[in-house]
Amino acid sequence: MSLSPIAYADSLRIGTIDFVSPDEIKVLLDVEAPDTVALNTGTPRPFPRINGYVLVPSDQGYLVAQVEWITVEQSQYPKRKGMQDFGLVDLPYPLRKMSLNPLGCLIYEGREEDKDSYEFRRGVEAYPTVGDPVLLPTQSQLRSIVESGENRRVKIGISPLAANAEVRIDPDRLFGRHLAVLGNTGSGKSCSVAGLIRWSMDEAKKARSGADPNARFIVLDPNGEYTNTFRDMSKVRVFAVEPAEGIEQLQVPLWFWNSAEWSAFTRASDRAQRPLLRRALREMRGGADRSEDSIFILRRKISSILITLKSQVRNGENYEGWKFGPKLPVFIEDLEAYGRDVPDQENGLSGLRDQLQGLINRPNQTFRKQNGQTGYNDFPATAVTGVIESFQNYLDSIGGVVYQAGPNEDTPLQFDGAQFADHLESLASQENNSQFFDYLIMRIRTMLADTRVSRIASGDAHTTLADWLENYIGDDQASNGSVTIIDLSLAPAEVVHIITAVIARMTLEALQRYRKLNHGKTLPTALVMEEAHSFISRYKDDTEDQNTAAVCCQVFEKIAREGRKFGLGLVLSSQRPSELSPTVLSQCNSYLLHRISNDRDQELVHKLVPDNLRGLLRDLPSLPSRNAILLGWASELPVLVQINALPENHRPKSDDPDFWGVWSGHAQREVDWTAIAADWQQTQAQAVQENEDNQETARDAGEFDDDIPF
Repeated sequence: MSLSPIAYADSLRIGTIDFVSPDEIKVLLDVEAPDTVALNTGTPRPFPRINGYVLVPSDQGYLVAQVEWITVEQSQYPKRKGMQDFGLVDLPYPLRKMSLNPLGCLIYEGREEDKDSYEFRRGVEAYPTVGDPVLLPTQSQLRSIVESGENRRVKIGISPLAANAEVRIDPDRLFGRHLAVLGNTGSGKSCSVAGLIRWSMDEAKKARSGADPNARFIVLDPNGEYTNTFRDMSKVRVFAVEPAEGIEQLQVPLWFWNSAEWSAFTRASDRAQRPLLRRALREMRGGADRSEDSIFILRRKISSILITLKSQVRNGENYEGWKFGPKLPVFIEDLEAYGRDVPDQENGLSGLRDQLQGLINRPNQTFRKQNGQTGYNDFPATAVTGVIESFQNYLDSIGGVVYQAGPNEDTPLQFDGAQFADHLESLASQENNSQFFDYLIMRIRTMLADTRVSRIASGDAHTTLADWLENYIGDDQASNGSVTIIDLSLAPAEVVHIITAVIARMTLEALQRYRKLNHGKTLPTALVMEEAHSFISRYKDDTEDQNTAAVCCQVFEKIAREGRKFGLGLVLSSQRPSELSPTVLSQCNSYLLHRISNDRDQELVHKLVPDNLRGLLRDLPSLPSRNAILLGWASELPVLVQINALPENHRPKSDDPDFWGVWSGHAQREVDWTAIAADWQQTQAQAVQENEDNQETARDAGEFDDDIPF
């Protein structure tokens, strides 16, 4: 016998409302309400259950609420349904109560394929009143609560609290407005990130009838976990500090670096060193396209002297001798060196040297200081003006002044690092306190001398900016693959932040220019940052001398604020959200929260969500692996998700160490420290070559018989 609709609805009733506020609703459970398992919805279901869903009838359909807590309250007057003997007024009959968080409305849409259809909408327009009934949702209603929403194209797991309903996400919402994956180490963050990429690509591939998707994921991997994660996917690009089979050499040429990154790396002071550094960059980039032309190099160097002469400040009709005079011998030495480099210009350069020497040899121009050094009296402006005109005329005769109207210091034009250090040293020598720039130049030369750094920063001489963008961001239609893995695990500590900052900034600026040249259309790209707390950490805003970590964080802050407009989405994975930049974290619109046990991290996460949703976050310390809470823009409501399982060969290499397996012999571990030391000291290739040479020598000497294998 089937129940009437009214009788069926009454069978789902579990209690009545006895308290209402905008962020909390309290319910008095009926005596007949289930104690542990509810059978009245058609299938056995645990009830009451923390963070489970219940319904309250409303004008629009049902108000959806989430269970926050359940308690038993002693009552003297149990005037309750089912209690017959009201004469025993002093017996402490227990009353069960429940607190709810209102989430939204479940709207009835009619029947489709002989099933009731519902749609969940976030937000509450009208609250219930005291005495309204509270109902258990049916299976179809539970699924509608979790599965509602448009464009839910990618399945990421199921919801144990909603009859194992499928949890699907809209990629536009998840990746377009930044996602933070937070949780303790070992809670499943890396697998979740890898799964989101893989499952999204699988669905996109289905939508393209089996063709590879036109997608772009760039994974910045500080621990080398993702190197083999996507090997089964076609055309995955992997870059690392030390190339191997299937792994290309990571290249972030130093001519990509802008002035802020150079200043942070060299720790240039703001007052004197940074202006000189920017000037050197501007001049090197201005001459980049003709760096092999000796005349052009000479023009750039002479132009540098001319600019210095013109930039000197006059005091009335004179140039102050103590500032201007010490530069002249340096200019003379430079001109002598230039004459040796370009012999056919010796005559013209000799005339310029004579002009400068004539300034020094003027009567009463120099004097001997007490310390034995040469001092200079003020120089008349008329004499200096004549020298400046001579330099200008000479430059006009060989092609004119260069670099003044050229590109700015941040334009990625190619130049040689060794020449940059030499040019910076040449500019520094023109200053009165040239020793003040020694440390700046030493940092650059030390970097270029370090083989670990030079392999990354020097770059291939034949690599162009277009080649780099094609390899690291992806070619047209993603024909060279949808995923780029950048393994930073062996990157030197002194440059790892700069390398990360340059890659992120170049990606953002490339997408900015793509939109500019394509009439406002964007190229959707996702930038994944593992161990984000190491690269996007808090820094002091009032620090004058910004270090490389601060510059790296500032790049990601700009991406967090502006990336969405240019199609660049962030995916941050971190086990210490309390150490992340507040700017970046606040710009994330979606969160996937795994187990978090640290109290500071929990406190921060609680501040990110509305007050009436914090009850769900109390589950964070006890969440098992593969379980997470999805909330924010990507989900219509906060939902507990059991993430899809990844096969062993699809997981990032972040498993816990197998201590017992190794101890007990079930897992074999062979150790060859000699090979490790050779690889570490970069002597392995040399040792192999020496071994081959020794065998060749022995064979020539007749020690081996070629007919006998050995």
